[in-house]
Amino acid sequence: MPDIPWSTPTPAAPGAEVHVMASRFETATLTGAVRFFLKSPGIIRQIRKAPGAHGVALRARVLRRTFLTLSAWEDRDALYRFARSEPHRSSARAAAAYMKESVLTEWTVPATELPLGWDEAERRLAEQQQAER
Repeated sequence: MPDIPWSTPTPAAPGAEVHVMASRFETATLTGAVRFFLKSPGIIRQIRKAPGAHGVALRARVLRRTFLTLSAWEDRDALYRFARSEPHRSSARAAAAYMKESVLTEWTVPATELPLGWDEAERRLAEQQQAER
């Protein structure tokens, strides 16, 4: 399945510090993965319109039932406002029923480091997953 590459809804100010969130989701079934995948474009569109969003990307491995998300935000509050808004809020609650595992991590970077790459996100997700065990 194709990835949704990094896009920048609103560029961050050059000297700004941005809040980054990466996630890894694994669904319990292939049906759950298809459901997750079908909801993804709507959530990406929502992020692209969200106040304070500076970037978003998705890595979808539907047949492996695994999804990675990566986003950059003006601050933590902007990220949390997005997470509590629709359709993300309802989609996240519904996904819990077919999720096998999820890992989330957050950090900050200078705006000059955008766009973000998958290597750093995957490294941080692996560290977070190890810390949770």
